[in-house]
Amino acid sequence: MNTKMKLLTIAIPCFNSAEYMDRALSSALIGREELEIIIVDDGSTDETPEIAARYADEYPDKVRVIHKENGGHGDAVMAGLAAATGKYFKVLDSDDRLGETALNAVLDFLVENEATNTLYDTIISDYVYDKAGKKKKKRIGYRRALPVRTPFTWKDIGHFMPWSNILMHSVIYRTEALRKTGLKLPKHTFYVDNLYVYHPLPYMKRLYYLDVDLYFYFIGREDQSVNEKVMMKRIDQQIKVTRLMVRDHPLKDIEEPMLRKYMRQYLSMMMMICSAFLTKDGSESALRKKGMLWKELKYKFPDQYKEVNQTFLGKSAQMRTKAGQKIIKIGYGITQKVFGFN
Repeated sequence: MNTKMKLLTIAIPCFNSAEYMDRALSSALIGREELEIIIVDDGSTDETPEIAARYADEYPDKVRVIHKENGGHGDAVMAGLAAATGKYFKVLDSDDRLGETALNAVLDFLVENEATNTLYDTIISDYVYDKAGKKKKKRIGYRRALPVRTPFTWKDIGHFMPWSNILMHSVIYRTEALRKTGLKLPKHTFYVDNLYVYHPLPYMKRLYYLDVDLYFYFIGREDQSVNEKVMMKRIDQQIKVTRLMVRDHPLKDIEEPMLRKYMRQYLSMMMMICSAFLTKDGSESALRKKGMLWKELKYKFPDQYKEVNQTFLGKSAQMRTKAGQKIIKIGYGITQKVFGFN
């Protein structure tokens, strides 16, 4: 690996990704010396390690490989973060890709900042739902919610629609700033990308929105974590992540009103997602889990409950009437927009 300082680390967690990781890697290998790529092989049992080794051999100045025991997506992200040498850090899932023009624009921006010794804690960009079989791809942008191409803080943000939350696809963190947040992602747990963006929020003071379509989020594999049937089966993991988010930051302690409002909406959205899936399941066990989740929020974390209960989503997700169930189904539709599943 070239010892010259890198401006951007792209970590690519891989678990049995042999069928599709070439697309992710080729999209990141655009010939820029400011870039390093870390392939995190999370205990794969297919040809992933061999493919990773081939890229490391072919691009020794850009690509590194970490082999580790299987710990799940979040654990692989943490391994990539620990090993990163770039000033900024980006996660690219092994079945997704980056836009070449946008990635060049991001790197040009980082080079510019380096020349003027300008630092940002978070850089936000747009992303595209790259849904298999769809010619017209859905783009998620933040022009209505964020100042465009100018430094800003949380006091400058506007209103986010529930389906346009800042997600893992959207963020590039300053590596040291992210490490200092004390981020911890649980092992063997899906949907930790929500924690990845939620936990750092109050620590990120200086932000920038670069309105380019950097990330292309592929949707279409039947075994994908955002496949509807898979999400239904893994609802307990969605609940686990939501509970971790409830415990993460007391919202009453968030001083900036606009950030507090955004985090309240995000937490409410997570509660609605859990409620919508459990309601759609409809079994006695599922409805009991839903009731227990809300009781826990209300009685163990009353301050957090007060915050969530201020939102339309938070109030409607608790309703047991026919009208309430209808609203929850609408919430399920919003969930579909958020995750882009069928």
